[in-house]
Amino acid sequence: MSEWDHYHVPASVEEALAQLAQYGGGARVVAGGTDLLLDLQQGHKPRAAALVDVTRIPEMTKIQAQSGQVYVGAAVTHTAIVASPLLAERATCLVESCGVIGGPQVRNVATLGGNVAHALPAGDGTLSLVALEAEAEVAGPAGRGWRPIRALFGGPGQTTLAAGELIVQFRFGGADLAQREATAFKRIMRPQGVALPILGLAAWVALDGDVVRAVRLTLGPAGPTPMRATAAEAGLVGQPVNAATLNQAIEQVWAEARLRTSAHRATADYRHEMVAVLLRRALTLAVERARTGVAVPEGLGA
Repeated sequence: MSEWDHYHVPASVEEALAQLAQYGGGARVVAGGTDLLLDLQQGHKPRAAALVDVTRIPEMTKIQAQSGQVYVGAAVTHTAIVASPLLAERATCLVESCGVIGGPQVRNVATLGGNVAHALPAGDGTLSLVALEAEAEVAGPAGRGWRPIRALFGGPGQTTLAAGELIVQFRFGGADLAQREATAFKRIMRPQGVALPILGLAAWVALDGDVVRAVRLTLGPAGPTPMRATAAEAGLVGQPVNAATLNQAIEQVWAEARLRTSAHRATADYRHEMVAVLLRRALTLAVERARTGVAVPEGLGA
């Protein structure tokens, strides 16, 4: 038996919204389906009256820069993100995080919007969007509007999106290498079978001379939603990034993070140790990129 009754492929956001409304909350948005179809097949989500496939909507599949902002459609695949020269420069962390999701077959169909909508606190692309201070354009019965990315998360696997709403695209300022801004992403994962993330960390940094002008650090899973390490960020501002300030930042992240043991991934103690490893790697790399004005994504999957 199929896990849905009807399958629609709208050509516009308006058509997609009409189809979602037609089923009164019984329809689900689908793109790559790498999370949703498994949830339906395994009974983690109730059977759908219809699936609304958004991969043919032009504005949801674009990557572009406009008026100083970078726009990424919610139906853009991870493969397309990895291949984008614009994102390699302006959002290096996003390229690095999307480049380690699953294998090539998964990245070819899985989308950034799906990563966010699944709302897992360890979502790789999601962590980078939070570090980039992205906003999401959400369309629904009441119209369209921009929301801070962090406002979309209600808890593990739970979004604040209402029935009949969908994410159209994301926007962010990104990093301006000419202004000594840069980003980086690092993670620890279990490579057996599927690349399960144990812990990931995204960093955005802006330098003023040799000191930090501004910084954003996102960690996950370290709580019910993607975590911004705000105490560590505040402690780094106005300071150079060196052994002493890194050690202080690590202590502050440890104090903020809510790390837990997962039977299939890692213990809380192991994750505690990996916080130090990832913070040193990601922040040091972001600072190097900001200093040199050169950002080449690292660690991308085969």
